[in-house]
Formats: sequence, C-alpha cells, structure tokens
Amino acid sequence: MFRRLLAYAALLAALPAAAATSTSRPVVVELFTSEGCSSCPPADAYLSELSEQRDDVLPLAFHVTYWNNLGWQDPYSLDLATQRQADYARRFGDGSYTPEMVVDGAVGFVGSDRSSGEVAIREAKDAGATAAMVTGVRTGNAITVSVGSGAGSARVVLVGYDVQHVTAVGRGENGGRTLKESNIVRSFEPIGQWSGKAAEFNSPVPAGEKAAVLLEAPNGRIVGAARVSDSQ
Repeated sequence: MFRRLLAYAALLAALPAAAATSTSRPVVVELFTSEGCSSCPPADAYLSELSEQRDDVLPLAFHVTYWNNLGWQDPYSLDLATQRQADYARRFGDGSYTPEMVVDGAVGFVGSDRSSGEVAIREAKDAGATAAMVTGVRTGNAITVSVGSGAGSARVVLVGYDVQHVTAVGRGENGGRTLKESNIVRSFEPIGQWSGKAAEFNSPVPAGEKAAVLLEAPNGRIVGAARVSDSQ
C-alpha cells in the first residue's frame, strides 16, 4: 500500500504545470461498499465523517451488486457501481473488493484505512490536478453545467446522490445491525464531452437528492469536480 501511495505521489509530481494549477475544487473520494459486507461499516463511517466535516472533499458511496446473493439485497446497489469498480480494478490490477476507496480516480486502497485515505487526500489537494473550473446550477427540473477553458479533454459526468440513509439490515453478514450511510450514489450519467474550450451542458435533474459534476480524463483520473447548487 505504501508503495502504491508513493507511486501516486510520483504520478502527481509528473503532471504538466498547467494541469497541476490549483483552482480550488473538492477532492473526489469514491467508496465501493455493500450493506452485505461485514467489513464495510467502518469505511462507511469514515465516508460519513468526510461528508459531514469536510467541504474540500466530495465523498461518493457506490454500492456494488456482487454481495446481493449472499444473504442481503442492498437496496442501494447499482450495476453501474459494480462496473465502475471493475474499470478501476483493470487499471489498478488489484481486482474488485469491498470496502475499496478511490481518490480522484488515481489511487485505490482499503476503504477503512483512514491513514491511507488522509495521505491520498492530502496528496491530491497538494497537486491540485484540475483541467478546468466547473460549476453546476439547478433551476427547477434542469441542471446547467459550465466548464471553463483549460488543457486536455474529459467527459462530463452528472452524479446524483442521497445525503444519508439509515437501514436496519435483516440478514446476511450485517444482520441485526443498523447502518448509517452517506452520499449514496443513485445515478451516474455522462452528459457530454469537454475538449478544452469553455462549454455549457444542460441536463434533467438526475435521480438522487443532491447532484455533483465530475470531469473525468481519458485515463480515468478526476480532473474537475463541483457540487451542484440551487439557483438563487
């Protein structure tokens, strides 16, 4: 794990200066989890703390499906979560497991490992790998996403999530426990492609109580992010 974090630091240090300019955006922390996994509640608790205490981090909980046949059907599990983790597994070469945390699409580690989490978040903040400024504004049933000019290219993704749910688990490895989970992803929708020039994208409001926008580079790294705000 330490070697992987060192490799991540080296990767960030090698980024072009234009891409490494800090433009104040949240570090994206993805947690791959399941209510059917007895090792996941400590990672869920860590993600909840990040969501409640830190505005400089955008935590997102992706509930995978591969635990659903082992005693408990996770009500928030999504095929897209399983597929997204599989994509990371191919890149990182470490397979899919729960709980797994991925920071800015660049490094993965055991989701309950807070020390690795804090190191990865700090490294991402120090690097400030941001291709362009991003904003998202909700007006009624529509969201307008604005991406500024910058370097490179990225797909623009709209993520819908629920702020918090409390679930009484009836069966499986967590049977009898009550789980509090935060920032649960309910939808993940590419809405366009950004190619370096300032651009605007419009989309219906996705499933979920809140929404966020991600810029995802062709290599899978997150190079932009913003929470969607309500119009005034």
